[in-house]
Amino acid sequence: MRMAITAIRNRLDRAGIVLSGLCALHCVLGVFFVGFLGLGGEVLLAPDVHRVGLVLALVVGVISLGFGVVRHGRIAPLGIGAVGLALMAGAIAVGHGLAESVLTIIGVALVALAHIRNLHRAH
Repeated sequence: MRMAITAIRNRLDRAGIVLSGLCALHCVLGVFFVGFLGLGGEVLLAPDVHRVGLVLALVVGVISLGFGVVRHGRIAPLGIGAVGLALMAGAIAVGHGLAESVLTIIGVALVALAHIRNLHRAH
C-alpha cells in the first residue's frame, strides 16, 4: 500500500512539472501567435484558460507538495511552490501583456522547481 501511495505522489509531482511546462509553452506561444501573427487571441488569451490552469496547478501543488512535507519533513518545496502559485495568480490579476507573461513564466518555473525538489527529497 505504501508503494502505491508513493507512486501516486511521484505521479502528481511529475504532473505538476508537465503542467508547468505546458503553461509556459502556452504563454510563449500565445505571445507569439497573438502578438506577431495576430492569430488565436480569442482562444489563447481567454481568461477561462488561465483560471482553469491556475486551479489545476493549485490542486496538484497543494496535494503533492503538502504530502511531500509530511513525507520528508522539508517545507522548502512547498514554500517555493506557494510563491510560484502566488505569482501565477498575480499574473491573472494584472491582465494580458508583458507583465502577465513574465509573472506567469517565473511562477511556473518556481512551481516546476518545487515539484522537482519534492521528488528528489522523497528518495
